[in-house]
Amino acid sequence: MAPKIEAIGATLGAVITNINLANVTQTDWQLIDEAFDDYALLVFPDQFLSEDAQVDFSEHFGEIEMLRGAGGGKAVPMSNQKADGTVLKVDDEDDKHRFMTLRGNEGWHMDSTYMPLAAKAGVLSAIVVPASGGETEFADMRAAYDELAPSTLEKISTLSAFHSLYQSQAKNGYKVETGKGYGYHTEGAPLRPLIKKHPVTGRNALCIGRHAYKIPGMEDKEANNLLDSLLEDACQQPRLYKHSWSAGDLVIWDNRCVLHRACPYDVSEPRVLQATRISGDPKSEFAETGADDLASDFEPSKTNIS
Repeated sequence: MAPKIEAIGATLGAVITNINLANVTQTDWQLIDEAFDDYALLVFPDQFLSEDAQVDFSEHFGEIEMLRGAGGGKAVPMSNQKADGTVLKVDDEDDKHRFMTLRGNEGWHMDSTYMPLAAKAGVLSAIVVPASGGETEFADMRAAYDELAPSTLEKISTLSAFHSLYQSQAKNGYKVETGKGYGYHTEGAPLRPLIKKHPVTGRNALCIGRHAYKIPGMEDKEANNLLDSLLEDACQQPRLYKHSWSAGDLVIWDNRCVLHRACPYDVSEPRVLQATRISGDPKSEFAETGADDLASDFEPSKTNIS
């Protein structure tokens, strides 16, 4: 039976069924690649991939960022469950870093924009899901750009914003300690244009989210108000898709034009998603920090993130 693609009814996203991601044919890859560029978000139900199989699938799209949480491995559980099977405790100092990282992920963001090299794509698969809540929500920044008012487009067309994990976690009342779960940061925050042209499709998209915080030449209050307004307006229907996880689901999204966030759930219940993250091409995803001459020497496999 041939793979079946069904759009999800938003400006992004499609569900692909009748396919086994542990054994993908060349014809299947052609379909997946074309759908990825068209829909920017693909959902594959009932896959139940092993860690190695998910890594193999992810590596089709490019080199994988090394995830510190897995001891330098290529896949890591995004999980509130500890090795002994218990869940993180909100008031336990030993659990605080992981808990605050998970809470931070509940804000709209693109992955690794606070790094010199932003990610190309993200992959999550569901292993353990809570009884309710814990969905992952996605927002289409291509369609958000398309709906900008002419006056807004004129205002932001030449603007860039700094991106920083330190400041985005500080908004949640948590101070990130360099080297504790986050293995690499630039001394200065990467600077990224508010409008990004997709390197494959050529479509423009907004590059915003919780890591963006300061705009050169603009007062901080005005910059924050602008960024907050852009984010609020962008993350509206019909540009949203909320994925309710079932065990075995796998989702891949284009980090270059899609925001995502985790949704709240009862933290006394376990939630375990397996994550892989595909590094961006330095030609298009290396931050405009005045260090473009370093892009050719940048090795994403040496980058550790949480």
